[in-house]
Amino acid sequence: MYNAIIVDDEAVVRVGLRNTIDWREHGFELTGDYANGRDAWEAIEQRKPDLVITDISMPFMDGLELAGLIAANYPYIKVIVLTGYDEFEYAQQALRLKVSDFVLKPITAREIRGLLDKARAEMDEERERREDLSRLQSQLKQSLPLLRERFLERLVAVGLGKAEIADRFAYFGLTPLAGASVAVVADIDDFGERELPSYEHDAEFLRFAAFDIFEEIAEREGAIAFRTREERMVAILAGDGDGSDLYETAFRYAEEVRRHIEKFLSFTATFGVGRAVPSAELLPASYKGALSALDYRFLHGKNRVLGILDLEGRPAGEPLADAAWDRRLVSAVKTGSVREAQALIEDGIAELKRSRVPIETCFLQMQKVVLSLMNAIQEVVAHDREASIDSQMMLMEVYTFKTLDEIEAWLKQVVGAVMAEIAENRNHFTNAQMHRAVDYIETNYADPNMSLRDLCRHAHMSTSYFSLVFKQHTGETFVEYLTGVRIAKAKELLQATDLKFYEIAAQVGYGDPNYFSILFKKRAGMTPKEYRERLAKESGA
Repeated sequence: MYNAIIVDDEAVVRVGLRNTIDWREHGFELTGDYANGRDAWEAIEQRKPDLVITDISMPFMDGLELAGLIAANYPYIKVIVLTGYDEFEYAQQALRLKVSDFVLKPITAREIRGLLDKARAEMDEERERREDLSRLQSQLKQSLPLLRERFLERLVAVGLGKAEIADRFAYFGLTPLAGASVAVVADIDDFGERELPSYEHDAEFLRFAAFDIFEEIAEREGAIAFRTREERMVAILAGDGDGSDLYETAFRYAEEVRRHIEKFLSFTATFGVGRAVPSAELLPASYKGALSALDYRFLHGKNRVLGILDLEGRPAGEPLADAAWDRRLVSAVKTGSVREAQALIEDGIAELKRSRVPIETCFLQMQKVVLSLMNAIQEVVAHDREASIDSQMMLMEVYTFKTLDEIEAWLKQVVGAVMAEIAENRNHFTNAQMHRAVDYIETNYADPNMSLRDLCRHAHMSTSYFSLVFKQHTGETFVEYLTGVRIAKAKELLQATDLKFYEIAAQVGYGDPNYFSILFKKRAGMTPKEYRERLAKESGA
């Protein structure tokens, strides 16, 4: 039911309209009638009616002035003007004020009823449209988090132009990515040994709890966090400059999230860190690198932070995009999973057989696999070494086969050769990094401020991965190895010089002679003084 008022200085008109019309039958309730525009305006401000039927010529405030106030302050109120003046100027002014109807007196009850029905129909249509828009706005508001996630997923997976990125970031209220960017991808390993009564429900709750930690720490770092349709968690970190420190920041962030999930939720997740890229438009390259790093979980185990730079070095260019089967095969090849690679080859060939596609299509598929494997070699093999010519020649042999069975046997042989090439290079790459680190320690052992972070910067490795590989290579931690080098150098000085003990301590990187003496005794089994005295006795004998 809509509310209406009548405004006319002729009492007979007001009484006639009030008594001869069944207002409720036409969807209206008549809430008042007024003899002039001034009194009517006061009522309008208080009651906010839906419809005003007014005459033009009235004392204190005429109908057009009243219509102007209504249009300026309450544009949703409909106004019907009744007038005895057949003046074109009045009609023009009424149109400018967006009056719903301009009707000449005298007017019959039937005409009034028609005007009311028309006004009600227009009001019903407007109300339905407003309610529909309100519903759509409510739905849009509820969908914004999901729309935001899908946009961010498209940004990292496919890539977008600069203008669209700026527009969408403004729409979703995201802080623009300034400078370099890097993607971090996290995947829950499993939910530990807990029994989940309702696995699907409880698993979703645990994923939400993990993402809550992931997002909270991301916000503190000024990063953007979201979840993908594969239930993976992704963070985009940005920083000024060329991104040289961003990789380390991403590692620190991922390691903190990993520890929190393990400590507070009692299950684990593995993290992949991509390469830093100079702009947001190039984020797909960093995201693909993070996914590739995550694939190495098969080789290095769960509950780790794995960086693509640690595992594959710095390539000259980013790999080409592969189809899903190609990507899974290359991931198995790069992680050294022989059984998985063999199974993927068998499944892929079997699918080609089942599909009964033309031989040209089979060769096209094999060409894609060839390119993927060649890219795998180029990504992983160091640029100062040449990939095996034999392996490359084998990759070209695909065009000589006539059956899928021949191609399957050949592909298994090629994959074995490529995996051997990659494994040899990875050992070479890691050994080169370790030799570089050892040389750095041997050269700079006298620096009292030498730290693990300095050494990792020099070796282009993250601290967590470096510590793991360094101990495997040397049998000692960084601190243990550095201490061993310093004590060995101290022994040489004790034997070859007459330097005082505090001078020797300073020359091998220890500012505190007492601390030096404690470490020396722990390593050599005697104090520096005892060591020098023993040397003197041995030389005197």
